Amino acid sequence: MSIERARYIEVEAGVRYWEGSTLNGEVDEDGNIPRRKRDAWCPVIELETGRVIDWPPGTTADIHYKVCDDGRYWLLDASGAGLAKWKGYYVPNSILCVNDNGYGDYIIMKIGGDGLVIGWKKPDIDADQWEMVAK
Repeated sequence: MSIERARYIEVEAGVRYWEGSTLNGEVDEDGNIPRRKRDAWCPVIELETGRVIDWPPGTTADIHYKVCDDGRYWLLDASGAGLAKWKGYYVPNSILCVNDNGYGDYIIMKIGGDGLVIGWKKPDIDADQWEMVAK
C-alpha cells in the first residue's frame, strides 16, 4: 500500500453543534446536511478536485462544525478501499479547513451547488500523519 494512491478522504466527524452551519442559506439547526449519519457528518471528498461524492445537485452549505476529538479520517484509493487512517485525535486542518484555520477542532468549508468545496486546493498528504492500515 502506498499513500500516493490516495484519491479520497472519508470523514466521520461527530458534530457537537449543527446550527453553526447553513444549508441552502438557512441555519441548519437540525443537522439536515447531506451525508449525515446519526450524530456524525460522513462525507467522502475527492482529493484532486474537492468534489463531495453523492452531494445533491443544487444544494449549498457553509460548514463550520466543532468536532471535539470525535473524528475519524481515512484515505481511500480509487476503488474506495482504505489505505490509511489519520493518526491524530484532531481534525486534519490542512485538508478540512479550506481557506481558514480550525485549530484542529473545526471542519470549515463551503460547498457549492455543484458539490465542489469552494476554494479547494489538492492537499499535500504528509505520510507521517497517517497510519498505513487497510480499512
